[in-house]
Amino acid sequence: MGASLLQSLRAMAYNNAWANHRLHQACSALTRAEFEAPRSGFFPSIKLTLNHILVIDWFYVDALEGGTLGPAAFADQAPCSTMRELAAAQATVDRRLIAWCEAMDEATPDTIVQVHRGERIQRERADRLLLHLFQHQVHHRGQAHAMLSATSAAPPQLDEFFSLGEAPLRAAEFAALGWSEEQVWRE
Repeated sequence: MGASLLQSLRAMAYNNAWANHRLHQACSALTRAEFEAPRSGFFPSIKLTLNHILVIDWFYVDALEGGTLGPAAFADQAPCSTMRELAAAQATVDRRLIAWCEAMDEATPDTIVQVHRGERIQRERADRLLLHLFQHQVHHRGQAHAMLSATSAAPPQLDEFFSLGEAPLRAAEFAALGWSEEQVWRE
């Protein structure tokens, strides 16, 4: 039988952090003007798009952890003014999400998470919330990736999902992130 739901969700958390790492590495080569320049997209710059990903991650990861941050997460739509600051903040929340996924047991995906929405509490099953969060990341990273193609920085490949045959190609990135294939896949 294939990987369990738990292993799949854990791998998605690692893949999410890896894709953010790759995208942020590419964006770190941008000039401040390129980072902030108006572009076509739901959030009209690379800076605003990547900050949006961060803010939404703060909102949902806090909810998964049992917090009550709620709409306060949205108080500043662009809390990070530089790519360096943004990459560090995103890496921190990515590690929190991985830790949460690593701590899951067989019952966790069915756990009801309370998402504080200001005037109401949304109750959502943990697996559904995680899948929503991963999809949100993929969607907006794709927009940032498209914006990046109109800059001096080459957009990185983001459509990989840890294929076994390509493990040597990502070994240096995994090492930089402090991971191993064995850690991600529990092999």
